Amino acid sequence: MIGSFFSPTQLVGYAALVLGVAAFLQKNDTRLKVLSSAESIAYGVHFWLLGNFPASGSALVSCLRNLTSIRSRSPVWIVVFVSLNLALGVYCATNWLGWFPITASILATVAVFRMQGVVLRSVLLVCTLLWLVNNLLSGSIGGSVLESMIALSNLVTICRMINVRQRGRRAAIAQAA
Repeated sequence: MIGSFFSPTQLVGYAALVLGVAAFLQKNDTRLKVLSSAESIAYGVHFWLLGNFPASGSALVSCLRNLTSIRSRSPVWIVVFVSLNLALGVYCATNWLGWFPITASILATVAVFRMQGVVLRSVLLVCTLLWLVNNLLSGSIGGSVLESMIALSNLVTICRMINVRQRGRRAAIAQAA
């Protein structure tokens, strides 16, 4: 059993873990998306090695989506990436479990192209929870730890961002008085 913790598959999952936590500790949306793209590549390889092809394909589509969203927020890209994910789901998902990462990727697509700040991170938190269920049911050690850590990191960052916003409002009220 100990050997499985250090298999090449799990090592790739641990690399995704580090990249994912680093991504969600970012307050800057562009850095979040770049690091999340790198995490998605590692995740795609990890799930390919596990034989979870819907999750692998969804992660790789997510990488392209995140990088595209840095340069363009056009609604056209939402249609492109949602369509890619739906096609991937129809082609690769052989049971209900395969739709968890597909659904997460579809929600994240809308989030990265149309949302920002706390709202962006809140929708991504829902996506993280869908990935966590997928990973637990898939038996992915690194992936389960990854999504748990991303959820925690994302919650911390959301709280930090809300605190900054509230301090700014308090300062504006104090200045106006």
